[in-house]
Amino acid sequence: MIAAISEFANRLLGRGEAAITVPSFDGALKPNQALEQADILFECEAPEDVATDGTSLLIADGVRLIRLSGNSATTVRTFERPISALACLPHGGLAVALGGTEVRLYDNTAAETPATAFSQGLHAVNALAPAADGTLIATDGSSLRGVDDWARDLMELGRNGRVLRLDPKTGAVTQLAGGLGYAFGTVASDGDLLVSESWRHRVISIAPDGSRKDLLRHLPVYPSRLSPARGGGFWLTAFAARTQLVEFVLREPAYRRRMIAEIAPEFWVAPRLRSGDSFKEPLQGAHIKTMGVMKPWAPPRSYGLVIRLGADGLPRTSLHSRADGVNHGIAAAVEFGGDLVMIAKGPGRIIKLPLASLGEEARA
Repeated sequence: MIAAISEFANRLLGRGEAAITVPSFDGALKPNQALEQADILFECEAPEDVATDGTSLLIADGVRLIRLSGNSATTVRTFERPISALACLPHGGLAVALGGTEVRLYDNTAAETPATAFSQGLHAVNALAPAADGTLIATDGSSLRGVDDWARDLMELGRNGRVLRLDPKTGAVTQLAGGLGYAFGTVASDGDLLVSESWRHRVISIAPDGSRKDLLRHLPVYPSRLSPARGGGFWLTAFAARTQLVEFVLREPAYRRRMIAEIAPEFWVAPRLRSGDSFKEPLQGAHIKTMGVMKPWAPPRSYGLVIRLGADGLPRTSLHSRADGVNHGIAAAVEFGGDLVMIAKGPGRIIKLPLASLGEEARA
């Protein structure tokens, strides 16, 4: 009862979750154009995820699994459905999510037949991570919308994301957490699990007993996949930035219903992985050209961001591609060799930045 009264008061007064304000990029999140300086490793049609086995990079590109070794790119195998998540497992194993509805485990990348497969109850698996006990952790973004229909899930205020444990020995699928606002990314941390909750703009920590706590709150972006960083800590990607216009639309149910029913999804007032391709795109406040120039500080419809988190989960530094940049829609990042390798879904690129060029904050 108290929670319901508090929620009503927040909606009436425009505060709490009902506020349309967006935190500013400041402190460790101060904007820069570091991602625009990245080298392009590889360009592909539908990059989705990246993983490394320590000797090479594995790229999920639509239905193709690609191996990048040096300057050479080879197709390891082709699946019947697009790859929605990828993870290299200890002892040379590989985990692949297909279409968000099936997860296959292979003993090695060359194996033709999966050692184990999971499909029961999976709906929108978008990230995979190995656990210390030999199981596999998966984030299932939504139990109502498919893995590619994330914008609709946002517009419908989806709160049915889950974190699942997949046990290769028993074939069991166990729910570790539910009711999440689009779970998108996980990594193990000292017995706990860190999970990105995109629509609530936060990273939470889930203990073995199932209890949760906020590790990072009120982000100005929609967080996504996580990966370990050398020296402790993590890399957190963000596939889009928040804007006041989108926050306002999320609080207008009648408008959203008509928009969903009458307008093509690519022209919704919603975050996108790339922008500037059509004059039909909705204006985002100052997100228009002035004298032919896009201002980097304009409210962005698409954005690129990677955040370096310390072992305590707090931001240390960040890498940006602002409104006037190209490398938007950063969905995954891993360390490989001396570089940080990232998926930029907007332009369809695999990009890299030398870790040595990112400063002490990015390496500690």
